[in-house]
Amino acid sequence: MVNIKNLIKQLEEQRILSKEEFIALLSNLSQEDKEFLRERAQLTAKKQFDNKIYTRGLIEFTNYCKNDCYYCGIRKSNLLAERYRLTNEEIIACCKEGYELGFHTFVLQGGEDGSYSDDDIITIIKMIKKDYPDCAITLSIGEKSYDSYQRFHEAGADRYLLRHETANEEHYNKLHPKTLSLPNRKRCLKELKEIGYQVGAGFMVGSPYQTLENIAEDLIFIKELSPEMIGIGPFIPHHQTPFAKQSRGTLEQTLVIISILRLMMPNALIPATTALGTIDPNGREMGILHGANVVMPNLSPTSVRKKYELYDNKICTGDEAAECRCCLERRMKKIGYELTSDRGDFKPEV
Repeated sequence: MVNIKNLIKQLEEQRILSKEEFIALLSNLSQEDKEFLRERAQLTAKKQFDNKIYTRGLIEFTNYCKNDCYYCGIRKSNLLAERYRLTNEEIIACCKEGYELGFHTFVLQGGEDGSYSDDDIITIIKMIKKDYPDCAITLSIGEKSYDSYQRFHEAGADRYLLRHETANEEHYNKLHPKTLSLPNRKRCLKELKEIGYQVGAGFMVGSPYQTLENIAEDLIFIKELSPEMIGIGPFIPHHQTPFAKQSRGTLEQTLVIISILRLMMPNALIPATTALGTIDPNGREMGILHGANVVMPNLSPTSVRKKYELYDNKICTGDEAAECRCCLERRMKKIGYELTSDRGDFKPEV
C-alpha cells in the first residue's frame, strides 16, 4: 500500500523521490490527498513570499518563427497565421505603459525569428535598460548559441525562459520536427545557468503522448537542473496544428504538479499561467492557491494580441494593459493575495 502522505512529507523535507515514487504519487492521489498536498504547497509558498504575488509584463514582440513544433499556433507551417513584428519604438512604448502601471520586470517573448540579429536584440535590451535601469529583463526567444546568450547577458538581460517541454527524448521527438532535439535544448539550459541567468524551464501538462513516466522524468530533471523559474501550464490544442484534435491537459493535473513543484523547490518563481486561466475562469487564482506566486499580465498592443495565438481561445486578447493589471489585482485580493511592484528576483530559501 502506497503511503501518499508520507511521499508528500518527503517532498516537503526536500528528499527527492525516485521515478517510481513519483509515478505512485501521481497515480494514487485521493481528493483528500490532493487537498493535503495543496495546503502544504500553499503554506510553503506563504512562508517564502507571504501573500505577495510578483508581476511580469509580457511583451510578445514577434510571432514569426523558423520552427515547426507540432503543438504551436505560430509554427512556421501555419500559413494562416497573421504575422507581425513590433518596432523598437512600440516595444519601448509597452515598457513605458507597464512601468507607469507598476511593472518592474519585462518579458520579451517571441518565436525564433531569424530576422533579428544578436545586435538587434542587444539594441532592444540596452534601450530598455537605459530608460528603466531598475527593471529586470527576461528573454524568451528560444535556442541560441553560448556566445549569443553571453552577449545578451552582458547587455543587461537578467533572466531567460526556455521550457524544456519534456525530459524524455522519445516523447520530445513526437512533439517536434527532426530539426529540433532534446540534447540541444538541455545544452541551452545548462549554458544559460553557467552564464548566470535566472533560468526558467518547464513543460506542458497533458501534451500528446505524455505518460505519468514522462511527468516523473520531468520532475526529476527540474530538480536536477534547479531552475529559478518553472513554467507549467496545461496543453491546449490550436486548430491550425497537427495536434488540433488532441485532448487538452486538465486543470486538476496541472494544479497537482504546481503543488508538487512548490514542495520540491520552495523558493522557485512559479507562474499561474494564462493557459490556466484559459481552461478555467478561476484557473489563475487556483494556481496561486496551489503554490504559484507569479502572474504575467500582457503589455502587448491590443492590435497584435490575437495574432500571438499559441493555442486556441487565449484569454485577455482584447484588454488594455491597465485592464489586465487591474483585473488581476482584483482577482488576487479576492483570495487574500496582493500584487507587488517588486522586481521579483529569485532569492535563496527562507
